Amino acid sequence: MGLPENDKINIVNKYRKGKKNLITDVPGVKVGHVTLRSSDKNIHTGVTAVVPAEGNLFKEKVAAGVAVLNGFGKSAGLIQVKELGTIEAPLVLTNTFSVGRALDALIKYMLEQNEDIGVSTGTVNCLALECNDGELNDIRGMHVTEAHVREAIDTASEDFDEGDTGAGTGMICMELKGGIGSASRTVPLGGKEYTLGALVLSNFGVAGNLRIDGVRIPAKAVNTEEGDKGSTIIIIGTDIPMDSRQLERTASRAAASLGRVGSFMGTGSGDIAVAFSNGNRIKHYGDDFTELKTISESTVDKVFEMAVESVEEAIISSLYHAHSVTGIRNKKVDCLKDVY
Repeated sequence: MGLPENDKINIVNKYRKGKKNLITDVPGVKVGHVTLRSSDKNIHTGVTAVVPAEGNLFKEKVAAGVAVLNGFGKSAGLIQVKELGTIEAPLVLTNTFSVGRALDALIKYMLEQNEDIGVSTGTVNCLALECNDGELNDIRGMHVTEAHVREAIDTASEDFDEGDTGAGTGMICMELKGGIGSASRTVPLGGKEYTLGALVLSNFGVAGNLRIDGVRIPAKAVNTEEGDKGSTIIIIGTDIPMDSRQLERTASRAAASLGRVGSFMGTGSGDIAVAFSNGNRIKHYGDDFTELKTISESTVDKVFEMAVESVEEAIISSLYHAHSVTGIRNKKVDCLKDVY
């Protein structure tokens, strides 16, 4: 199977791709990276920030749902999202040992934006999501700082790179160089066009299992003793009005995407999906009742299918845009384009 020479790898799709074929095709969504790379110091890590909507996220939250597909992970903030069904701050993706610093930076950022937090109202729930990049990166060095996290948030935009960048700098997927990937789909509903997009941090799977568009891609060498480990973080965003229950159901469909590319979500892989809709904003200071518009249950299958398509392509795109690298302990990982 040959790889395309254009900027995005082609996956057969039922729904039309967005203009950029990125999660930022969803109006209001922005993504920012900070990449830390130093071969001399064995540093291959970084930060990726996802801003789910414009405006003050604490005062006008977005509806959200979480699906923990396999819970071998150390992400923070998921419990409250699952309980209350909202996201009220940017999401930060990084390596496992940088979750604490990501949380500190997020909290300080939100305190700057909202003088009432922790004073006249409650605290803030921030999401710091992680994968282990320790096979390529000096993870014990804890090189990500609060300033790096803040820079990723402050520089978030509609245009961003894919592959071994940001949080994806040190990630490995099916023994190929993994990283950040994204894709989007559009659909007309009720006379208006809506968009759903996905962003993936790929760091999962075993060599020899990769499938692209249903075709198995053979590996040069397969270590049968090596298990499925490393994790993946999947972010699904849309402007389709949905409630938290529908978004949790949408997030759970990411499992179908993982299966399509050859993952079986092994015991050592933390596979977590978060879905949000900025088509519904929930006011922090509201009246006794809040009116929410939601997609009909008779139509929601379209959202599920768009999500599966987008996540599948985002995973393959993360591989397609990555580069071969030699990391700590002389670990060499080839990229998809160099191998096939």
